[in-house]
Amino acid sequence: MSIKVKELAKHYGRQKAVDSISFEAREGKILGFLGPNGAGKSTTMRMITGYLAPTSGNAEINGRPINPKATEVKRDIGYLPENTPLYADMYVREFLSFVGETYKLKNLKSRVAEVIKQVGLEPEQHKKIGMLSKGYKQRVGIAQAIIHNPKVLILDEPTSGLDPNQLADIRLLIKELGKEKTIIISTHIMQEVDAICDDIIIINKGKIVADESLLSLKKKYAPQSLEEIFKKLTNT
Repeated sequence: MSIKVKELAKHYGRQKAVDSISFEAREGKILGFLGPNGAGKSTTMRMITGYLAPTSGNAEINGRPINPKATEVKRDIGYLPENTPLYADMYVREFLSFVGETYKLKNLKSRVAEVIKQVGLEPEQHKKIGMLSKGYKQRVGIAQAIIHNPKVLILDEPTSGLDPNQLADIRLLIKELGKEKTIIISTHIMQEVDAICDDIIIINKGKIVADESLLSLKKKYAPQSLEEIFKKLTNT
């Protein structure tokens, strides 16, 4: 299931947060969406997920437009925002059951158990979310994003603030999910992209400055590192 973004724009008065960008995320591929702070990454993610209406342009999943009113289309999307809204006083299993109920899932109990195992939350499933480490809270965030088994997964800064061990675990989890889902990861961490992404988009000041496979981009600018390439394309 592919995502197509066509001339998508978001303006705040005279400021163009996102300036008429177009790209495609391919089915079964992990797309890294890179850019410096303030480049328009999170704004683009929110428009793609239907949480924010664009000023112009559109985004589609398999030809179906995504917008704040497109309830059925949004069911195909799992979203992990940069600051995951979790309920600290709820237990892990309780919270995931609550999220599953909003999607009216059948066999809810077994689906919650399946997702807990999939994201490695079994040791922490009976704890309150507020008691969890940053890494396990991120796992809860990913679990709520995939509880309804969406075909598309949008992850905004999924490894921000994690220690090296937590980072490796979350990267492995995302790679496993990428085998069966279309995934877009918004990040500014170059090691993240190098480790897990197939394709790459770099956005700067609301405009796309690179859109190709990771391998192709690195070959084009060899022997420069990905970090050097990023700096070259965004330092304007």
